[in-house]
Amino acid sequence: MKAGGTSRVWVRRSLGLLGLAVLTVLALSHFVRLRYQGRIVPLAEAPAAPLALVFGAGLAPGAVPSPVLAQRLDAAIALWRQGKVQALLVSGDNSAPFHDETRAMRRYLVERGVPEAVVLGDEAGLSTYDSCLRAHTVFGADRAVLVTQRFHLSRALFIANSVGIDAWGVAADEGRATPWRYTVRETLSRVLALGMVLLKVEPGSLNSRPPTAPR
Repeated sequence: MKAGGTSRVWVRRSLGLLGLAVLTVLALSHFVRLRYQGRIVPLAEAPAAPLALVFGAGLAPGAVPSPVLAQRLDAAIALWRQGKVQALLVSGDNSAPFHDETRAMRRYLVERGVPEAVVLGDEAGLSTYDSCLRAHTVFGADRAVLVTQRFHLSRALFIANSVGIDAWGVAADEGRATPWRYTVRETLSRVLALGMVLLKVEPGSLNSRPPTAPR
């Protein structure tokens, strides 16, 4: 076989393997997305649970919740006001200096009328996986309503239900379109979440302090 022919064979094989890899990723991501799709409900139809788990989503200038995070916190407040949950567990990443995410989340909730005693904080929620696993193992959550945007809920529900939480989800952006960049990111993130669940990965922080009160 001539050199040119050999090169074309390798190109075809490489493209075939690449195509297979892409299809595998899409299939696994689709499985995670659909696994607990039926547990995503409107806020008004959320089942009663001991707590709502609110995932961090960054801070805006001035150390206040970003618009995405504020949307999640507002939905959590609505759940509490409607008597759907008894407590709010805010889980954020405080690993960087001057980035106290959980403190900002607590302050936002308390300033809007949520009693301090109702708000719990996990300062080691370094990822969605860590937040869910620690909610169960550190904070003792066996049943919870997850609060985040719809694009994120499928992954969060898959992780939470896989690590021992009877979890339902409420979309903080209910009725709004999902930006395409989040859709692309979640395609890969869902596959990563599946791998972490199967491998039973330890959380990024082994801090096992009990629930913290607002500061």
